[in-house]
Amino acid sequence: MMSHRSFSKWASILCLIFMMSNPELFHLKMTAVARIIRDGNEKSSQEVSRNVPSFAKLPSVVLDRLHIPRRSSRLPVFQEAPAFRNGKECVTSSQEWMTPGQAEEELCDSNAVHIAMTLDAAYLRGVVAGILSILQHAACPENVVFHFLVSQREADLRATLLATFPYLRFKLYHFDENIVRNKISYSIRKALDQPLNYARSYLADILPPCVGRIIYLDSDLVVVENIAKLWETSLESHILAAPEYCHANFTKYFTDDFWSDPVLSRTFEGRKACYFNTGVMVIDLVRWRQGQYTAKIEEWMDLQKMRRIYELGSLPPFLLVFAGHVKPVDHRWNQHGLGGDNFEGRCRDLHPGPVSLLHWSGKGKPWLRLDLRQSCPLDSLWAPYDLFQPAYFLEG
Repeated sequence: MMSHRSFSKWASILCLIFMMSNPELFHLKMTAVARIIRDGNEKSSQEVSRNVPSFAKLPSVVLDRLHIPRRSSRLPVFQEAPAFRNGKECVTSSQEWMTPGQAEEELCDSNAVHIAMTLDAAYLRGVVAGILSILQHAACPENVVFHFLVSQREADLRATLLATFPYLRFKLYHFDENIVRNKISYSIRKALDQPLNYARSYLADILPPCVGRIIYLDSDLVVVENIAKLWETSLESHILAAPEYCHANFTKYFTDDFWSDPVLSRTFEGRKACYFNTGVMVIDLVRWRQGQYTAKIEEWMDLQKMRRIYELGSLPPFLLVFAGHVKPVDHRWNQHGLGGDNFEGRCRDLHPGPVSLLHWSGKGKPWLRLDLRQSCPLDSLWAPYDLFQPAYFLEG
């Protein structure tokens, strides 16, 4: 019987023969395998290793020749996006194009639409697609300012953004993971436990005081409408605006321990609490700071560490604080759940009605499924915004 070592050796030889006979198809297959390795942040390294076929464990010289990245040491490289300019109808900012690191006053443009997103290596491809979609559909793209929260590899990520979007107005902010690390309790999916996933709770503390309103967007969505329409949402006296889904089973977001507690179970008394997805929010940062809402969210996270009252990452604390006090936004601004559930990530259809924003919340991400040639029908709506160049990676 052939030993495992001999099998791996012959598998590598056959793989090399296949590479020489059909290099284009081979590269597609190996890039897909590499993507599993690179984006294995939701699995342990041992799990990833077990799931990689033996033919994929090639000598380093072969991997280098194919430009396939090892683990997450390399960032993907993207083709340069076109420059998007304001039309004559736009009220143009008096500021010149903002270079990262310039004076903070340039962020305080009263004509700007301010957008916050988190930025990391694992979701970089999704962020780039999101940025392109926003600029492409904005009536006044030069008036859009991006605020990116970053915890690692700031210099590399900044360089990638500058190379991909030379005219982008943006600023990077360091998010200290230690602020929240000891407050995180494990959830149903490891990706939801990453400290950067909780950065949205700290926007009011991190962004400069002159930024009084922000649109927060997740890193796995594309916008197909003028973002200024969402920006102009009237918050009235509310802190937060988002699409609400009152038909959803609200009770499932909390444990039996929560609902059986005579005090905790009365948390939502006196308010019509509905589920909302925290991947798309318009936030009044002035009122947030005045009401110290970050501390209120942290109080629930501290309680969760002592007794398990919910299962789903950073979402439940937002529901506990804001559900029933949210200014409703049209559902067209968050066609969420396109990534399927948190376990299998199966394909889903759009919700009925018009669409302004497509959101691949859930386990399945369109760039991963497209690379593996296991895409869902709606992933084709994300693909036109993908600037990724598969043959190139930036060394970290």
